[in-house]
Amino acid sequence: MSSFVIEGGNSLSGEITVSGNKNAALPMLAASLLTEEKVVLKNVPEIIDIDIMLQIAEYIGTEITKTKNTLELKSSKINNTDLPRSLCSKIRTSILYTGPLLVRAGEASIWPPGGDIIGRRRLDSHFYGLTGLGARLEKQYPFYGFELQPEKLVGKELFFDEASVTATEHIMMTAVLANGTTVLRNAAAEPHVFDLGTFLIKMGAKIEGLGTNTITITGVEKLHGAEHIIQGDHIEAGSFLTLAAATGGEIKINGITPRQLWMTRRVFERFNIMMKIYHDYVYLPGNQELSVNSDFGNAIPTVSDGTWPQFPSDMMSCTIVMATQAKGTVMFFEKMFESRIYFVDKLISMGASAIVCDPHRAVISGPCKLKGTEVSSPDIRSGMALIIAALCAEGESIIHNVEVISRGYEKIAEKIRILGGSIYET
Repeated sequence: MSSFVIEGGNSLSGEITVSGNKNAALPMLAASLLTEEKVVLKNVPEIIDIDIMLQIAEYIGTEITKTKNTLELKSSKINNTDLPRSLCSKIRTSILYTGPLLVRAGEASIWPPGGDIIGRRRLDSHFYGLTGLGARLEKQYPFYGFELQPEKLVGKELFFDEASVTATEHIMMTAVLANGTTVLRNAAAEPHVFDLGTFLIKMGAKIEGLGTNTITITGVEKLHGAEHIIQGDHIEAGSFLTLAAATGGEIKINGITPRQLWMTRRVFERFNIMMKIYHDYVYLPGNQELSVNSDFGNAIPTVSDGTWPQFPSDMMSCTIVMATQAKGTVMFFEKMFESRIYFVDKLISMGASAIVCDPHRAVISGPCKLKGTEVSSPDIRSGMALIIAALCAEGESIIHNVEVISRGYEKIAEKIRILGGSIYET
C-alpha cells in the first residue's frame, strides 16, 4: 500500500480546478446500460472508484473507449447478469447496475456492495423500490437475485423511509423505462442526483421535480445515446476551501456550480471565514483569522449534517480539522453515519483539543498546534481530512492507505503541490 509523506506548517495558496463529481459520474456509468446506443461522458474524474465501475461494465458487456477525462460507452449487448463478488465488494455503487440489468435483460444477480466503512449503510430502499416497480427478489443475503415478472416494470408511487441518494438514483434510472408514471417521495435532492437526472433527460427520459423531494418519472419506450458534461465536484471544492482556511491561505477554485456551495459558505461564516462565489469559481481571500462565532446568547454553536440542501456529511471530516485551527469551541453532530466521527481520535493523537462524545458527536476547541505523526486513512473523506491536518501540523506526517483517498479525489497530491504543499508518495 502507498503512503503520503507530508511536511506541514506552511500556508497554502493558489488556483486549482475541481474534477467532475464522482457521485454523479458513478451512477451515470450504470445508466449508460439503459440504451444500446453510444453514450459520451465528459469531465469524468480519473479515480479508483470509476475504474472499478468500468470493470463491472466491461464484465456486463459494455464497450469502453477512454481518452483522458472523456468516456465513450456502448452497451449494444448484455453478456452477463450475474455480477462477481470480487467487484461488487469493492464499491458501494455496484448495486446501481441491478435496475438497468433488469430493464435490459430481465434479471440481475449481485453481491452486497462494498465501500467506505463509516457506519451501517442500508439497502432496504433499493429493494423497496425495485420490488415496488415489479421485480421479484429471488434470493436473500448474502447473494441477491432479482427476476423481472411480468415482462416490464410498472410505474408506482413510492415513499422512501430515508432520503437515500443511491436509492433515489437507482430507482429513478430504473423507472424511466417502466410502464406508466412513477412518483418518488422523500427523494434525495443532492446535486449529483440532479446531474444524473439531467443526463437521463438528454437520453430521452421524462423526469420532473429534480432538485426537490418529489420526483415524477413518466416511462418511455426507449432511450437513446447522449453526450453529457459532468458538473464539478462541490465536495472537492469544499475540501480545498477548508485546506486554505485552515492554513491561512488564499485560493481560487474553478469549475464549480454556485448554488452547490451556499450552505458551505454559511458554515464557513460560523468560523469568521468569508468567501466570494462567482458563476464558475469561488475565491477565498488569505490571512483570515479563524474564530468560532457563538450562537445567540453566547451559546456554543453546532455544525450538523443533513440531507440536501443541508451541510453534506462528506464535508464534516475536513471541517472538523479546520475547527482545530479556529479560536473557540464548536460541536459537530454527524447524524448520518455512526462511525465517521471516530477519526477524531487520530486528530487527538496529533494534539487536537477534542472530545468524542459518542459515535455521532465531537466537541472541538482551538486553536491547537498540531504535530506531525504517522496514521492510516480510514475512508475517503477522513483521509482527505488527515492530509489537511498534516499540512497544518508542525513537522513530518506519514499517512498510510492513501489508495482509499484516491477513490474519491483525482490527482490529490498534484493539486496540493500546485498550492505549495509539500507532499509526495512512497
